[in-house]
Amino acid sequence: MKRIVLRLVGVLLVFALAAAGGFAWWAHQPVGLSASPVEVIIKPSSGVASVGRQIQRGGVAMDPRLFQLLARITGHGADLKAGGYQFETGITPLDIIEKMVKGEVTHYVVTVIEGWEFRKMRAVVDANPALKHDTAGMSDADLMKAIGAAEPSPEGLFFPDTYLFARGSSDLELYRHAYRAMQKRLNEAWNARALDLPYKTPYEALVMASIVEKETGQAVERPMIAAVFINRLRKNMMLQTDPTVIYGVGESFDGNLRKKDLLTDTPYNTYTRTGLPPTPIALPGIASLAAATTPAPSDALYFVARGDGSSHFSNSLPEHNRAVDKYQRGK
Repeated sequence: MKRIVLRLVGVLLVFALAAAGGFAWWAHQPVGLSASPVEVIIKPSSGVASVGRQIQRGGVAMDPRLFQLLARITGHGADLKAGGYQFETGITPLDIIEKMVKGEVTHYVVTVIEGWEFRKMRAVVDANPALKHDTAGMSDADLMKAIGAAEPSPEGLFFPDTYLFARGSSDLELYRHAYRAMQKRLNEAWNARALDLPYKTPYEALVMASIVEKETGQAVERPMIAAVFINRLRKNMMLQTDPTVIYGVGESFDGNLRKKDLLTDTPYNTYTRTGLPPTPIALPGIASLAAATTPAPSDALYFVARGDGSSHFSNSLPEHNRAVDKYQRGK
């Protein structure tokens, strides 16, 4: 028995050494590229597993799991820097890791997330050390004027995306690019809009898209969420949506929406005022723009969270009250 165990250990050791040798060989071999050079964008705050997937999606023929293992074995799993990288023919997995540890980027990146308020976007841009901060000391209105925007309020008017820039670029150029991207996306959605929507302008559709962005628990429900609010607008009903109230409370909001907040009138309190709020309440993404301009065909006027991230939609108040009892009060 002892001899059999020793043989088994020996066989396993041989396999382990062979696997280690094969892995080391792979780490030094050139990877396939979809083009040369290929530009790969790594988003900020990406974990090593996500980095591997972004590299593969960018056109590098490399198994993300092997890349993750190599990064961890070399002790650089947490050292890979975000940015835009150029990889050319002949580069190896180890070369890629070395390049990313050193941060040898061709472009830097700022990622703007769907649902952020503009103040969050501005804080992230202000904190980026690779940008030239020409907007320092500017009010939001001054910033809008500086990029050539007609609107005085910046909320909702910058498209959430990942933006590349060279070191030393002006933050004004980044804002200008994001503003133009939103104008383009909004105009595309407006031109493809459904008939008989209760909006007079694309800006009103943008306001609705921002509400949909903040109200949606599951992405698939965006068109239904939009339908509810559009139906309420058509009937001159109050929208009664908490995110607008929270936006009206402003930076003093502590995460707990109170009854007094719902009763305190502000331009954004859709429990005290009919119609849309005066501006968007967040930066909506393309899916919310599409939902606001092409809502689901539905007569629903109410929805309530089921507690699992999804919503129950109702056409009448009695039906809605029953759903509230079931999903919110446990009756």
